[in-house]
Amino acid sequence: MTDQPGPERHDAPRLTTRQAAELLGVKPETVYAYVSRGQLSSVRAAGGRGSTFDAEEVRALARRSGRRDPSPAGGDLAFRTGITLIEDDRCYFRGVDATELARRYGYEEVAEWLWTGELRPGARFAAPAGTLAAARRAVEALPAHSGSTDRLRVAVTAAAATDPLRFDLSPEAVLNSARGLIPALVGALPVLGGPAAEGGPLAAELWSRLTPEPADAPSLAVLDAALALLIDHDLAASTLAARVAASARAHPYAVVSAGLGVLEGPLHGAASGLAHRLLREAVDRGSAVPVVADHLRTGRRVPGLGHRIYRGEDPRATVLFELLAEVPQAAGALAAAREVVATTARHAPLHANIDLALAALSVSRGMAADAGETVFAVSRTAGWVAHALEEYGERPLRIRPSGQYTGPRPPQPLPRDGSGPDQGPGSAN
Repeated sequence: MTDQPGPERHDAPRLTTRQAAELLGVKPETVYAYVSRGQLSSVRAAGGRGSTFDAEEVRALARRSGRRDPSPAGGDLAFRTGITLIEDDRCYFRGVDATELARRYGYEEVAEWLWTGELRPGARFAAPAGTLAAARRAVEALPAHSGSTDRLRVAVTAAAATDPLRFDLSPEAVLNSARGLIPALVGALPVLGGPAAEGGPLAAELWSRLTPEPADAPSLAVLDAALALLIDHDLAASTLAARVAASARAHPYAVVSAGLGVLEGPLHGAASGLAHRLLREAVDRGSAVPVVADHLRTGRRVPGLGHRIYRGEDPRATVLFELLAEVPQAAGALAAAREVVATTARHAPLHANIDLALAALSVSRGMAADAGETVFAVSRTAGWVAHALEEYGERPLRIRPSGQYTGPRPPQPLPRDGSGPDQGPGSAN
């Protein structure tokens, strides 16, 4: 346990170790473990007798852990972060409602807000020519059947190889890398439609990589809002992986690679593809009822519904559905999405999440099933960078949970390969 020396704040209540343990529902030893893991900060009490803890910080940890951590070796990890707060069915970026930000500002502007806490109206990202060329060459070398996340992972690696300053982890250097990497990821993807005008928003550049259909202002507004809304969502699985990489002082490109590896899971970024296929079938069959019935009959979860954090409809989905209502081509997909929710409600009280909203966009505008995953990956790159910046300011390698060993108790006899007499120990590798 490491106490932080310095004067105590007299304008806020502080708790003793025993009081903090009671509030968290854990033993005092676990409170000390939280401090050593960087999940709580402490200050030596006056006279050096024991430690004190900020009451609000302890309450925040109690809310996040759900008081489910009875021992230092178990429970949920919790980190102090000033990036995203999810509370009372709302999502806030640095204290500002994320849905309001997405309604008013574009993706690049929201990314700058997340990174720096300052708004840069009209912010635009541009990829260095060498970085973009290398990323495109690497992506073009992949097999034709490669998915979008395959291409993005390769593009990140190629972009990293062109940046000799990638090991500079100062905030300015990290942000310069991020502002070049994100447009390089988009620019490396194959063009399906007409190229977007140079110098425009990233959403316009990405549109031509998602569908051959021409862009219109209402559709671009939906895509830009989706990018802004998906930037971050607290410590989702991919973001936790990104923070672990940053804790080991991996450079920002490696941090993004770590996030992409987790994002591809069917329960994370790839979930929108399942919702796309559901909605596409509902539109083709003219009704969502038989499609939902097929899922329930075979014991499959209906994709695009429910969220472990939100009790009602995902607020990000609400914004996208509102914007999609202004897109004439989306009428059929929106009706199908509403029917999916209504039909499933007879069986379980589930609400739409952002995967269903992304599916409504991708189905209505002729996009592939993995389009939502592409939007998710490009957008969340900015969030991973924001968390990396925050983690670079923490103690290195602080994210080290303890394993609960369940194997045979030592000492155990040396195993034999069964091929003859024991030849002694082999390689230590």
